Amino acid sequence: MARIRNRRKPVSEMNVVPYIDVMLVLLVIFMVTAPMLNQGVKVDLPQVSSEVLPQDNNARVLTISIKADKSYYWNMGEEVQPDQDKSSESAVSLDSLVGAVKGIMAENSRQGKKVQVYVRGDKTVDYGSVMAVMGGLQQAGVGNVGLITEAP
Repeated sequence: MARIRNRRKPVSEMNVVPYIDVMLVLLVIFMVTAPMLNQGVKVDLPQVSSEVLPQDNNARVLTISIKADKSYYWNMGEEVQPDQDKSSESAVSLDSLVGAVKGIMAENSRQGKKVQVYVRGDKTVDYGSVMAVMGGLQQAGVGNVGLITEAP
């Protein structure tokens, strides 16, 4: 009797298991390092025990920073249109800050996107400076403002 030999065909499919492993490792690395990235200006925040505000992940975040010398900075985060400035690298006046916020709010309302506005004030900044920013944000059409503090 003739013996029938089993011949294996060469496998022509790509083995994607190692690629999936690499992708999962990269995902874990990005998930761990993303919260460590801190954008903006160095501000010594007051330490207060408070509840964390709920965040809308679909909304864009605009952060207004007030340093100890009463200089104003703003940072829009990563999701900004290419023609817009993403942040103010140097201190801006209150009037130019209000103008920038008006432009950001108008652009995002045209696109149908919500903007969450947060104020980071140094703990040595007087109440009047923070209230001046809050009044300017109200003039710019911002309805809700969150205050950022540091946990004790």
